[in-house]
Amino acid sequence: MKMTDLKAKFLEVYSVLKSDLLEDPAFEFTDDSRQWVEKMLDYNVPGGKLNRGLSVIDSLSLLNDGKELSPDQIFKASALGWCIEWLQAYFLVLDDIMDGSHTRRGQPCWYKLDKVGMIAINDGILLRNHITRILKKYFRPEPYYVDLLDLFNEVEFQTASGQMIDLITTLAGEKDLSKYSLSIHRRIVQYKTAYYSFYLPVACALLMAGENLDNHVDVKKILIDMGIYFQVQDDYLDCFADPEVLGKIGTDIQDFKCSWLVVKALELCNEEQKKILSENYGKDDAACIAKIKALYNDLKLEEVFLEYEKTSYEKLTSSIAAHPSKAVQAVLLSFLGKIYKRQK
Repeated sequence: MKMTDLKAKFLEVYSVLKSDLLEDPAFEFTDDSRQWVEKMLDYNVPGGKLNRGLSVIDSLSLLNDGKELSPDQIFKASALGWCIEWLQAYFLVLDDIMDGSHTRRGQPCWYKLDKVGMIAINDGILLRNHITRILKKYFRPEPYYVDLLDLFNEVEFQTASGQMIDLITTLAGEKDLSKYSLSIHRRIVQYKTAYYSFYLPVACALLMAGENLDNHVDVKKILIDMGIYFQVQDDYLDCFADPEVLGKIGTDIQDFKCSWLVVKALELCNEEQKKILSENYGKDDAACIAKIKALYNDLKLEEVFLEYEKTSYEKLTSSIAAHPSKAVQAVLLSFLGKIYKRQK
């Protein structure tokens, strides 16, 4: 199936899941509450690139040894893909409140809308609960149902814990760059991004294919490494990409983020440059941001990133080539192909 057809099919499944949730027998909806949930879902769930969700179907078809997926398999893989998109929406809605962000995916953050405000916190909780409603409705009879629930619970725990390390490392008012290092950056990224963005879609496909996740620890490791590479790219693009192409304005510098760029800068700079970093990093002031960007240029961080990208890619391709299963190799290569050298 072509990618465009797949995306159209995937979006059809969103409509089915949405109407399931708006008719959920466990709650008596009023017109107002139904309208609220529908608006909240449409605003927050389907607006991204949908890569995580589509990867479930993609991965399952590669694991299926080239055999065409049945309509039921496509529907179920899409439903799991949407569960990941729901998880993403739940994290982002709450994340934006914590970070005090203004825009997300080219529009105002949900909590920034006049009628929403802090109701967004409860909306986040609802988004999280929708996942278990979807899983219950479509996967209750499956032999891997409990494994799916376990998987989503564990990945959510890892992501929230990663977010915690990120938040306590970047406590405003205690702007202490000495807390930042490559190892702390790696831990934040591994837990906050890599598990749910990279491991989760493949793990869903493996469960649907009848696999036991305990037998695929090596796959998890490769996907986590890929997730770390992806986040380093993200940190790089936040500073160096054109906001028009990226779809958002990077704010890592003024947000005092533990970004790969600042960690690398700390490693490479001399005392004088370190002073510029500590005086200007984390300040929401155009002149300070410009000084940090100029320092990144002086330290040739673009070149450092390109070198990092090259070695990461080589390392990942050789780890993938060492995997015994050709089908699993195909899944991993498909992921790598989507992110290598991306611009947004």
